Formats: sequence, structure tokens, C-alpha cells
Amino acid sequence: MIDKLIIRGAREHNLKNINLDIPKNKVVTITGLSGSGKSTLAFDTIYAEGQRRYVESLSAYARQFLEMMDKPDLDSIEGLSPAISIQQKTTSKNPRSTVGTITEIYDYLRLLYARIGIPHCTKCGRRISNQSAESICEAVLKESEGKNILILSPLIRRKKGTYEKLFEQVKKSGYSRVRVDNEIVEINGEIPTLDKQKWHNIEIVVDRIKASKEEKSRLFESVQNALKAGKGSVLISGADERIFSQNNACSYCGITIGELEPRAFSFNSPFGACKTCHGLGVKMEFDSDLLIPDKTKSILDGAIVPWSGRFSSFRRQTLRDVGKKFGFDLLTPINKMNPKQLQIILYGTDEAVKFSYES
Repeated sequence: MIDKLIIRGAREHNLKNINLDIPKNKVVTITGLSGSGKSTLAFDTIYAEGQRRYVESLSAYARQFLEMMDKPDLDSIEGLSPAISIQQKTTSKNPRSTVGTITEIYDYLRLLYARIGIPHCTKCGRRISNQSAESICEAVLKESEGKNILILSPLIRRKKGTYEKLFEQVKKSGYSRVRVDNEIVEINGEIPTLDKQKWHNIEIVVDRIKASKEEKSRLFESVQNALKAGKGSVLISGADERIFSQNNACSYCGITIGELEPRAFSFNSPFGACKTCHGLGVKMEFDSDLLIPDKTKSILDGAIVPWSGRFSSFRRQTLRDVGKKFGFDLLTPINKMNPKQLQIILYGTDEAVKFSYES
């Protein structure tokens, strides 16, 4: 196969019997003065002949729907492949339009990702799978047949608290044992006391069973009960521990992905768009150092550049009342404020501030 495009005797338009070789599978740029024949060579010669030969190779029925370009004026051209010509202009100024969306390749990619994609937890990186009670039982029998296992419902994963109400709810549901930080505790009598400053893992002990085909019906029932109590998650503890989930959720981190759908991979859909940039790929932020170039000045002295000109009485009174609440005034130099005060001036606060204004 020829590894270059061989052109001989090109005379289309203003070309003067040009002979040249162009390497294939390379990015090639044709440069020159205006009117030197760059477009004639690229579009009216190479593209025109490539498109003409491609159309000629089609059936007579297919050719009737396509426009045949005229044969360019040249002696010969070898190593030519079917060609694509892209117009020399911007097709769209819409920031949501990309090469993928314009060519519609993106639609196929989204479908591909949704059908064969394997989800992983965005926090811990563990693989997430969506499994039924039947498939969970089959996996347990395959991995732990003949071994004693615990069937647990995960309720709390690495969270702080005492969880007295949770233990009461578990007790009312009919369960008598929980596993707290890998230790099994009876809750029929006194509710366990936990340190609210420490991280805890809490699971309901649904059943202790020997994984075997003879106990398959009991195993299935226990797995179903565990999935119900664990909101779609079950933890199997034997020689090793493994978490199964019905909802494409990571039971270690509590992150739910849900079922993979094509719209989940679309940046033009609220369902799949980034929550920070909303699918545009750009986040607008301001530079506080440019807003406040001289931090030795106070607000009234013009420290904040956008406010250094016309400073309305309404804004002045509003900032004065905010300052009263958070411990600064309009004459306080910026470098004398603490980080929280500066944060409130630049970004606001969720706390309610009472202020009055007389016009």
C-alpha cells in the first residue's frame, strides 16, 4: 500500500503543472501567499478527486442521491483515499457544541458507556455492582460453601454518634443482635453506649449460617431480610467480608450511582452535568488579590476596587450592620480582619443579619 499521495501535473485553476508527494497518516499543512493555489490544491484537486472516485465506486442506485464533483485537471494521482472536507468556518458559537455532539459520535459513546460501563465509587474506588438476591446467594455459595458466615445489614459506616434511637428501632424490628465496630452486642437488655466522638460501624446481625446448598432456602430468605433492613445492601462476613448491593451504591461510603443510563454521560443534561460547571467545562471565579490589591486600606478608603468609586448609602449601611454582627467596621484595614470576616465580606453568610436603612 502506498504510504504517500503522489500528484502529477495538477493544473486546476491557477495551479501550474504541479508535481508533489504528500505523506499519508500525517498532519500536513499547506501554506503560501494569498492566491497561490492552496485551496485549489486541497479542495478542488485532492478532495474533489477523492470524493469523485468514492462516489463512482457506489451502486447506480446510491449515486443518484449524491452529487458528483467534476474531475480536476491533472495527469495522475495515486494513493488517494476517500476524503472528507470540513468548511473553514465556525459551525456554532454554542459553548455546548463540541466535535462529538456535532458529528453525533457522542450519542454512540453515551450509549456504549451506559451498556458496558462498570461503575466504581467516586470516593474509595471500589467496584460497584447491581445484584439481585439470587445472584448474591450464588456468589456466597461459590465463595464460602461449607464455611460459617454472618449475614449482616449495614446501617452505619464510619460515622460519629451514639445512635440510641437507631438501636431502639432495630430492637422494635425484631432483631436482638448488632455488630458494633466488629463486636457482636446483644440489645435485648441494655442499649450499648457509644463514644459520640469516635467513628462507628453498625450492622444488624440477621443470621449466622453455614453456606451450603442444603441451607440455600434459608440463605436466600436471610439475604432478602438483610437487603430490606439495609436498604438494598447486605454484608457477608466469613473468612473475608464482602458487601453486595441492589442499587449500584457503595455501602462503604454511602455514595449511590443508580442505574447507568445514556443521559448520565451527557454534559447537556442536568442528570449528567457536572454540578460545579453545569456541563460547560469552565467555572468563573474572581481573584480576591485583584479585587483587594492594597490590604492596608479599609472599605471606606476604597480597599475593594469595585466599590472604590460610587459607594451608595444603602451599601454602606448594610455593611455597617454586618460589621456590627461579626466584629469589624468600615474603617478597619483589610489586613486587620480575620479570615472569617473577610470571607463574609466577599462571599456573604448564611446567618441572618438585622439591619435598618433610612432613605
